[in-house]
Amino acid sequence: MAQGRGEDIVSEFLDQNPNLVNWVESLRGHCETNKQWEARREFILRNMEIFPTIRPGTPSPSLDRLLSLSMVWANHVFLGCRYPQPVMDKVNEMAEGITVKEAPERKTRDEIMGKTKRPAVSVAADYLVKKTKPNDTDLKAPVKSVGHPAASTLKSGPSPGAPAEHQPFFNRLYKAVAWKLVSAGGYGPNLEHFEIFRSCVESCKASLSCVFVPLKDIPDLPSGRTQREGQVCELRCHTVYMGTGYGRDECAARAMASKEALKVFQGQKVTVKVCRRRFRGRDVEDLVLLDEQPRSQVFPPALSYPFHGDQ
Repeated sequence: MAQGRGEDIVSEFLDQNPNLVNWVESLRGHCETNKQWEARREFILRNMEIFPTIRPGTPSPSLDRLLSLSMVWANHVFLGCRYPQPVMDKVNEMAEGITVKEAPERKTRDEIMGKTKRPAVSVAADYLVKKTKPNDTDLKAPVKSVGHPAASTLKSGPSPGAPAEHQPFFNRLYKAVAWKLVSAGGYGPNLEHFEIFRSCVESCKASLSCVFVPLKDIPDLPSGRTQREGQVCELRCHTVYMGTGYGRDECAARAMASKEALKVFQGQKVTVKVCRRRFRGRDVEDLVLLDEQPRSQVFPPALSYPFHGDQ
């Protein structure tokens, strides 16, 4: 309805509601083309009835939510942006009946990747994987909890039922992250990744565990790597590993680890699985949060291991 007959219906609606004309035009972005704005304007007008507390000309959380969803849909249609699946399902449902002629055709991430496997580590943590040897020395890793305190019971390894036990929590966290990213304008490099991730975890009544290790204390770095200053951070929640990041200091490393953890939430779902990792020079079974993408089971060595009794 954003073209042709759609424009006629929008024009007719605004003719019948002239009080909305100036207000709805004030919602247009400075960089939006006519085609983009006409489509997003229709999305807004079609879905105003879903938010009965919206009052034209009056700021409100309902209006902010509707505008955020309209931008998510427009970004997806015109820029090819992808969002967590619950968000995509929501905006596609809200956009039902809207037709955008000659919309750009873009491949999804799944279509681009095809059957190729994606490595399970970030570029920032890649050096931890490339040169890890069986005789890795002991890493003394101070653990810092962020948010609500959480106690960990040290065990010899995760129980067989641990993934199923933790899965409901991470399903809730997945939805919390999805909506938090909508309100933040979508996943991107300029977000406060740690603050966003921490607030989502705390909204689910849990806490993040951040483990820091100085880069200089990590053995067997690639020979060509001259940078040995900085920190490496590992993130866990409910003993489940979620991401590793490197930075010049603890704050930067924590932000990078949070950025990598948030990437896992960009797929259609997240799953807790038992995977093999290296810890203190030996292979151990660890709980890892994964998306649905096919991947090689290669992870950075663990900086902590909450299932090891003599850690």
